[in-house]
Amino acid sequence: MVTALGRRLPVSSAGKEFLRKAFPDHWSFLLGELALYSLLVLVLTGVYLTFFFHPDMAERPYSGSYLPLRGTMTTEAFASVLDISFDVRGGLLVRQVHHWASLVFVAAIGLHLLRIFFTGAFRRPREVNWTVGVTLFLLALLEGFCGYSLPDDLLSGTGLRTAQGIMLSAPVVGTYLSFFVFGGQFPGHDIISRLYVAHVLLVPGLLLALVAVHLTYVVVHKHTQWAQPGHTNRNAIGKPLVPQYTAKSAGLFFVLAGVLSLMGALFQINPVWAFGPYRADHVSLDSQPDWYVGYLEGALRLMPAAETDAAGHTIAWDAFLPGVMLPTVLFLILYGYPFFERWITGPRPEQHLCDRPRNQPTRTALGAAAVSGYAVLLLAGGQDVLAYRFDLPVEPLTRTFRTALFAVPFLTYHATRRACLGLQAADRRRLLDGETTAEVRRTAGGGYEEAYTLLSREEVYRILVRDTPRPRAEGTEAWRWFHRHRLRNALSRWYFGRSVQMPATAWEKRRVEFVRAAPGEVPGETGSRERGGAG
Repeated sequence: MVTALGRRLPVSSAGKEFLRKAFPDHWSFLLGELALYSLLVLVLTGVYLTFFFHPDMAERPYSGSYLPLRGTMTTEAFASVLDISFDVRGGLLVRQVHHWASLVFVAAIGLHLLRIFFTGAFRRPREVNWTVGVTLFLLALLEGFCGYSLPDDLLSGTGLRTAQGIMLSAPVVGTYLSFFVFGGQFPGHDIISRLYVAHVLLVPGLLLALVAVHLTYVVVHKHTQWAQPGHTNRNAIGKPLVPQYTAKSAGLFFVLAGVLSLMGALFQINPVWAFGPYRADHVSLDSQPDWYVGYLEGALRLMPAAETDAAGHTIAWDAFLPGVMLPTVLFLILYGYPFFERWITGPRPEQHLCDRPRNQPTRTALGAAAVSGYAVLLLAGGQDVLAYRFDLPVEPLTRTFRTALFAVPFLTYHATRRACLGLQAADRRRLLDGETTAEVRRTAGGGYEEAYTLLSREEVYRILVRDTPRPRAEGTEAWRWFHRHRLRNALSRWYFGRSVQMPATAWEKRRVEFVRAAPGEVPGETGSRERGGAG
């Protein structure tokens, strides 16, 4: 049957080529697979939970197994979550595995994006795939929030109230948007059923479709790879998909599923019975959202109270700026960053070798500053808990976080950039002097000196093969009366102006040029000579 099918359809040769596709071995490339397999665990556990969850906001007295809530008016949604937790065989385990998998899923996507950012894997020809990945991250956040809100407990209801306040802060359209989402006044009777449809159908469908697009781009463009002997800008070296990489990848899936099962069995998460059902006039004490929206909570808490009345409309800046503008600007920056770097770099060939973060100090410093700012906002989202646990006054703690929000990223940026330049200087010294050993030798003059040994071929290769774009100076010729592109040239000087030059012989420079040459752009004379001695 396979032979007959292969004769009639062009799948045999294409399938063989796909099965021999090379995958890199470095651990950092497994972050994307962790996200993919977490999504698979989410789908499997989510299908099981849909058999028992009732997305209905009709209220009735609770009559299930949890005695402390017997007789309490609860919605069908909240009561079904209690039934899953206490009456369905394995329900609590599956529920907790599902929740832990969602946290791992978002974390893996975030770390995968950071790996791509710091290594420059978003450069040409992967700009479109970067935008697909950012969209996946955005959808993962939305999917997590929808699932977090479904139990209709006091904690998730407080989060929905916060989301409704953010919607209302949008000028002019805020009220209409809130009425459209909730189907009337908050909380209405439709929000849980709407979130359920979005959580189990709309957003997962978009996620799976974009995952397919993302993987297709990976197959078409090949993986990036680290600079090692034999790795160039024109090849992809690694283990073939079948059988080596498939065996390792399947092992990763089973390990991840086992770890998530252990976490679901041993670590309690989201005990909705302790929070109770949602009431619009109640607020849960010490309520904290899941970590991936914790930065939004911190921004809302740090923003001073401010509002403006204009043309009959009130703009609540304390909710609009941190709740609407901050995430909007954040994702606009994420979407546009590859194109910004290409704009200040200029036309360049395809890049398939990963950057070491130290070799791009400005990019690394910007990423580290953004991560530090996120950490400050995440801590600020729990300021009340921190104040209670450490017996600190809330107001001074809030002012401290406000100061840290500006000071910490500023200091992190300069410290990281300086550290990257210092690491480059250390690499230069290692190339000149070699690697230190544990020996101390006595010189002919009676003194003592530390013994050095030459770096390995792999280490020299890793240090010398790097991307070092020059700052742009377009339109600055002396004969021009008006110098064009001043802003772009200034940004390019700031971005690429600081770098430590590495010592290299003429042969090493030609070798680096050959290795970094893009597909179809191999230097003619040098390329033929190097190909002859590629072994």
